[in-house]
Amino acid sequence: MELTLIAATLSAALILSNLASILLAASRLKRRRTIAPPAGKPRPVSIVVPSRGVEPFTQETLERAFSLDWPRYELVFCVAHADDPVVRLIRAAIARFPKVPARLLIGDDRISANPKLNNCVKGWEAARHDWVILADSNVLMPRDYVQHLMAAWRPDTGLVCSTPIGSRPAGFWAEVECAFLNTLQARWQYAGDALGLGFAQGKSMLWNKPMLDANGGIRALAAEIAEDAAATKLVNGLGLRVNLVAAPFEQPLGRRTFDEIWSRQARWARLRRVTFPLFFAPEILTGAVVPLVLALVAASAAGVSLWATAIAVLAAFYLPECALAGSKGWHLSPRMVAAILVRDMILPAMWVRGWLGGAVDWRGNAMTIGTKAAELEETPSGA
Repeated sequence: MELTLIAATLSAALILSNLASILLAASRLKRRRTIAPPAGKPRPVSIVVPSRGVEPFTQETLERAFSLDWPRYELVFCVAHADDPVVRLIRAAIARFPKVPARLLIGDDRISANPKLNNCVKGWEAARHDWVILADSNVLMPRDYVQHLMAAWRPDTGLVCSTPIGSRPAGFWAEVECAFLNTLQARWQYAGDALGLGFAQGKSMLWNKPMLDANGGIRALAAEIAEDAAATKLVNGLGLRVNLVAAPFEQPLGRRTFDEIWSRQARWARLRRVTFPLFFAPEILTGAVVPLVLALVAASAAGVSLWATAIAVLAAFYLPECALAGSKGWHLSPRMVAAILVRDMILPAMWVRGWLGGAVDWRGNAMTIGTKAAELEETPSGA
């Protein structure tokens, strides 16, 4: 009887904490609305875009970057190698939009083991304006992209970010990727923000350049293997806040495979484990697996139907998740519940993988992420 009560209590507590996280995130998130360009003289902005390779939506994301409704901005594209196929597309886009100040910089500044950060250095140093956005090349910028980032800046802000919201999935595994990105990772990040735990996300980062330059510049982000983890610690160390945009930006996914999802999520899990171990440790409790097992243990001991218990627990977890996605205008389909279920089956293995060493794939390189940035070693791709 005591085991039954303990298992049932723990399961109920996890179900309620899951619901609380959804409610907290919902309180911070808004449906997308258009923000008009500012009246008067706007702050000029430099947008630094590190690029590598051609993806299914590269043409569209490039065109979006050149079509922003912000009166004064420049684009600084950064590519590590001149033979990268994306170079041709960037140069063609620059030629098609001559009214938008844009440059392409090629070179690889090896300041860290983080390939994206290395690619950004030259763009940061070449940026002409005091406000700089570091934007991943696969972010689908809305016309009011800059407005949304600027609207989240406050007097006590050190950095404004946006998580990626997966959209346009093609195939079931891309739906699983949406389940990871949207109603799990973005949800918990916004729930943390509601509790005063702001964490940076590297997809879109708005910086005040003089502020960061006074504290080591972009090279200071090499203090951690993940630049967003370094940014979080730097900003918090200055007594400032990391703020999130109210309506995060889309990342169109297209087709995904299980291997691609596992590779990306394993890398992120390992990075979270290395940079924020105390926050990573309870991630095993964020999915439905642990509360489901506890509920089944309690139901078995009490003689309650296991099938009915499983359905009740999964409904308590997944219906609020789907409601959150629907209320914020995120991707939602008839396959979403199945995708969330598969995601939660992957989570325990992903969590264990985060605690283990071994190589992970990062932008085509097999890398071993140790407990410090200096311990990340690059090995030949495919090793």
